[in-house]
Parts: sequence; structure tokens; C-alpha cells
Amino acid sequence: MDSSKEDFNLQLALHSFKQCLNEKEEVLLDPYLDGWQGLVRFLNSMGAVFAFISKDLVAKLQIMGQLRAGSQRDQYCSLQSMVAYELGHQLVDLKRASRHPSSGCRTVLRLHRALKWLHLFLEKLRTSPQDASTAALCTDSYNATLAAYHSWVVRRAATLAFCVLPTRTAFLEAMNVGPPEQAVEMLGEALPTIERVYHVSQKLYEDHALLDLP
Repeated sequence: MDSSKEDFNLQLALHSFKQCLNEKEEVLLDPYLDGWQGLVRFLNSMGAVFAFISKDLVAKLQIMGQLRAGSQRDQYCSLQSMVAYELGHQLVDLKRASRHPSSGCRTVLRLHRALKWLHLFLEKLRTSPQDASTAALCTDSYNATLAAYHSWVVRRAATLAFCVLPTRTAFLEAMNVGPPEQAVEMLGEALPTIERVYHVSQKLYEDHALLDLP
């Protein structure tokens, strides 16, 4: 077995999201990005089926990593400080992604949208019966979230890819936290935190009219 898969544990990835919110309910970007790194590893452990999503996520994580390591790194400590800085310095393309296609606001928005999809899918995995179709669960979650932002060609390719997803039990075992029942319990503890991070981020973007950045 691939040692990287042995080392991977979805519980550790999801735990990063528990560290996202500080006492002011600001979304700290380092644990947010760490959590996403773990989620991408989980998606990739399923093989090529999620490649069309994970490839884009990796690109977005690289952009954010560069911003966190750049000369203005202090402005990118939290989602709130990032939004204030980029809007204050006109670093966000509100109508066309022409001058600042790699702005932090635009980049995190793409991660934010994907987080809703993955949260919904994992919640459906957690609550579904053992013989539930993962293809149906994933397709329903995708159609309710990311599909709205993808072209017809991408939506069609995604639907076809989901048809070869492994069983629910295989998904739960791939989380590497123990037997399926333990994985279900872990998801029940972790997913409410991810949902809270999502809603705090959603409100911030909504308050600044950033939810439809091109």
C-alpha cells in the first residue's frame, strides 16, 4: 500500500477546520488551507474520478500559499483581513477577471463553493444507509452546489465520472479512522464545524457583495 495513504487520516484534515475560527469568529487562513490540503488528499485517494475538481483546487491552494508567503503576508492572516485589504487597495475584479484573476477573494470563493459541495456530500455519506449509491449521493450534492458554476461539458463529464465511485463502505474506510462506524461518528463531530466556517465565510462575502466574483 502507498505509505502516503497510510499516513493520511481525514480526521486530522477535518480537525484543521476546528482551528479556523478565532475568538472573534474570524476565519484563519492557515488552518483553512491546511484543512483543504487534507481534503484534496482524500479526493485524490479515490483515484482519477475527482481529478477535474481536485486539479482546480490544487491550483487555488498554490495561489493562496503564494499570498501567505508574499510581502503582504500579514494581510492574509484571516479571511476578514484579506477581504478588507484587497477591497481597500482595489485588488479585486468585481465585474471581469482581467486585472486581478488571482486575487485572494476570487481564489477563496472557489474553495468556498467547493467546500459546500464536499460538506453536503460527506453529510449524505454519513446519514445514508449502507447500500446507498455513492454516485447518486455525489451527483445530488454536485447538482445542488458546484454544477451552477460549471459549463454543460464539465457537468456532463462530472456526472459520468461519479458513476464509477466506490461503495459507501469503501469511502468510509478510505478516511483511515477505523471501521465505517467510527468514520460515521467522526463525521458527525467534524462536519458541524465545517458548516460553521462555511456560514461565517458566506456572510462575509455576502456583506461585501463578493459572492458572484467572475
